[in-house]
Amino acid sequence: MVSPRLRHEPALIYVPDSEVAGHTTVISQRTHRVVRVLPTGRLDQHVTPSWDLKTLYVEASDSDHLATINPHTGRMTGTIPTNRPYNLYFTPNGRAAIVMDEQHDQIVFSDPHTFARRHVVSDPSCLGPNHADFSANGRYFVVSCEFSGELLKISTLRHKILGRIHLPMPSMPQDVRLAPNGRSFFVADMGRDLLLQIPWDRFQVAHAYPTRKMPHGLYFSRDQRLLYLSDRESGAVQVFNLAKHRFTQTWWVPGGGSPDMGGLSADGRTLWLSGRYNGVVYGFDTRTGKLIAKIPVPGGSPHGLLVWPQPGRYSLGHTGEMR
Repeated sequence: MVSPRLRHEPALIYVPDSEVAGHTTVISQRTHRVVRVLPTGRLDQHVTPSWDLKTLYVEASDSDHLATINPHTGRMTGTIPTNRPYNLYFTPNGRAAIVMDEQHDQIVFSDPHTFARRHVVSDPSCLGPNHADFSANGRYFVVSCEFSGELLKISTLRHKILGRIHLPMPSMPQDVRLAPNGRSFFVADMGRDLLLQIPWDRFQVAHAYPTRKMPHGLYFSRDQRLLYLSDRESGAVQVFNLAKHRFTQTWWVPGGGSPDMGGLSADGRTLWLSGRYNGVVYGFDTRTGKLIAKIPVPGGSPHGLLVWPQPGRYSLGHTGEMR
């Protein structure tokens, strides 16, 4: 289900490093070797495919720009000035980019090509806008506010705040993902060690499932039956069965680790995650849960890595949220 024009692109992993002297490491999925290191900027946060899948963007927050990468060659092509980009999304119709300016507590609707600002959404309740995902009909999206324990529901077209959920402290909501059936959102609450479930038609927490320490990233299996949850501090990945509404497996990093953010290979057989505090990239076999790769990368803080290419028609942003 990879787009025909993406099938011949090299199967690579793009690993941004969130140290101040930042760069992005490119790794071959086939050989597990570092191919090159790109000078993408300072404080690199995530690597995001454009809506039309033609460009990869690295959010170099401290450099105030988006570094651009050609996915056909895996090489950097330039930079686009953008104020403090932390994360990046695209509306489902592709007509707007949404830049998460975490430092200034702003959600910025921008031109999807030039990234010129069009409209800014901010709210006193939302400190540190971070991750997001869109409803199935694309009419609204849910944003996590990391530093205030808030979730916002925002209209995609009117750019208005439609709802708020204030989570009890010490909540630190992180990744937000729409369930494959479109009927609920899942949110990783890193502060309280919970996986939250929010119905699409009632903006309130319906279920809270206890997790291990510091849940962060959320990824669905290719058959859409499982949710993979990375637990940064416990050194594990938990597997949540969507039909049974419970965790059924735990995959451990031998000797401990810090699995953080990433994504699945195109065939769904490998889950790639950054080791946030260990300077490595992990590869888990999704059929056995075994760690099959542990690849050292330059720098001390690999962050929101992108696995490319991915199945889908277009990108909603982040580290490969596809539709």
